[in-house]
Amino acid sequence: MNNNYHKILGLRELTSSTFVLEIERRDMKFEPGQHILLGRAGDIHHREYSIYSGVEDKALEVLVKEVEDGEVSKTLKHLKPGDEVEVQGPLGFFTLEDEFLQTGNRFLFIASGTGISPFHSMVRSFPNLNYKVVHGIRHASDAYEKSDYASIRYVACTSRDDQGDFNGRLTSFLQQNEVEPDTHCFLCGNFEMIRDAMNVLEEKGIPQDHLHAEVYF
Repeated sequence: MNNNYHKILGLRELTSSTFVLEIERRDMKFEPGQHILLGRAGDIHHREYSIYSGVEDKALEVLVKEVEDGEVSKTLKHLKPGDEVEVQGPLGFFTLEDEFLQTGNRFLFIASGTGISPFHSMVRSFPNLNYKVVHGIRHASDAYEKSDYASIRYVACTSRDDQGDFNGRLTSFLQQNEVEPDTHCFLCGNFEMIRDAMNVLEEKGIPQDHLHAEVYF
């Protein structure tokens, strides 16, 4: 038996192309913000996915967007309970350091698309966190499980419809709203978003050591 093989427990569809894969956790320990290397058992193709679940959750969860030419995402979409996946990790250092949490700091989580995964894990794991999520998505229907966040702490920035909390790109929202200079800003998503958002935050006076980024895709 391969110790890296974990059974699928279920699949939760969020949109026509996005789903949460529920995986047997066993004794895996992780820090919110870390990721795993995931693929079907015995397959040569694997991909990095941030952990979506909280540290106290029984299952290990990842948020997956099915990509047209994606070798891994298409395979994962068709898995059934009892099928096995290979899990390597946890990996990565995109985490909240203990010193940040102990001093009651404020956090700004900036995500595009499924880049919200590590922040979902952080919010579930630290219920007393002083945070705000700014989520850049195309349509309001892409606000994945938004009820998991306090309504006053989650902002959906929609670029293709006006059904979100803010109509436009998340960088426009950041430009139009105040960010306290002592805020720790974590950014996860595509490279262009991270570059543009960091420029806005630097212009607002956020120091470099308060900017933390992980390129997700």
